[in-house]
Amino acid sequence: MGKGCIAATKYFLFFFNLIFFIFGATIMGFGLWILLDNQNLIALLEDSSMVLKVVSYILIGVGSFSMLLGFLGCLGAIYEIRCLLGLYFTCLLLILLAQVAVAILIYFQRDLLRKEANKIVSQVVVNYPGQNKTAEQAWDYLQRTMQCCGWNGRQDWFGNQRIRNSSVELYPCSCHNSSHPVPNVADSGFCQASSNDWPIYETGCMENVGSWLFTNYGIILGICLGVAVIEVLGMILSMGLCKSVHQEDYTKVPKY
Repeated sequence: MGKGCIAATKYFLFFFNLIFFIFGATIMGFGLWILLDNQNLIALLEDSSMVLKVVSYILIGVGSFSMLLGFLGCLGAIYEIRCLLGLYFTCLLLILLAQVAVAILIYFQRDLLRKEANKIVSQVVVNYPGQNKTAEQAWDYLQRTMQCCGWNGRQDWFGNQRIRNSSVELYPCSCHNSSHPVPNVADSGFCQASSNDWPIYETGCMENVGSWLFTNYGIILGICLGVAVIEVLGMILSMGLCKSVHQEDYTKVPKY
C-alpha cells in the first residue's frame, strides 16, 4: 500500500472514530436522560422493575466505553500504533457480535417483554395514586402525549382501588380527550365525570406505542444499520492500517 493510501486510510479511520466517539457520547447522554427525566415511559419501566432499572446504567457504561474506544482508535490511527489498532478491531468485533445477540434475543423474547410491560403498567394503574410518584408522572405523561388510556384500554382503570371505592364517577385526568372541552382539567390525578361515559381516549397505550414504533421503524432501522456500517468500516480500516504499518516496519528492518 502506497504512502498516499496509508495517509487516506489513517485519516478516514480517524474520522470514523470521531463519529464513534460522538455516538458513544449520545448513548451515555441517553442513559443519563433516563435517570434524570421522570416524564417518559422508560422511567416508568425503570422505576418498576429491577431488570429494567439497570438498563440506564448499562447505557451509560456502553456509552463511556464507546467514547474510550473512539479515543483509542483516533490515537492509534494518528500515531499508527499497532497494538491500539488491534485492540480497537477486537473491541469493535465484540461489540458488533453483542449487538447482533441482543437484537436476536429481543426478537425471540418479544412476547415475554410485552407481558412484562403489561404486568408493570397494570401494577401502576391499580395502585394509582400511590408511593411510586416517578412511575405515575411518567404514566400520566405517556397517556397525555400518546392520547391513550390504560395499557390495553380504559378497562385497565376499572381495577383501580380509588375508582372502585369512590361514591362518585372518577376517571384519570391524563386520559381526558381534548375534543371534549372541559374547563380546568388537571394533568394528573382523577377527575369527576358526570356519567359512566368517561370523556377519555378509548385506545390503549400499547396500541399507540406500537403504531409509533411502526411509523418510525424506518428511522430506527436506519440508525441501527448506520451504526453497524460504521463499525464494520472501522474494523476494515483498522486492519488495513495495521497491516500497512506492519509492512513498513518490516521493510525498515536491516537485511544482512
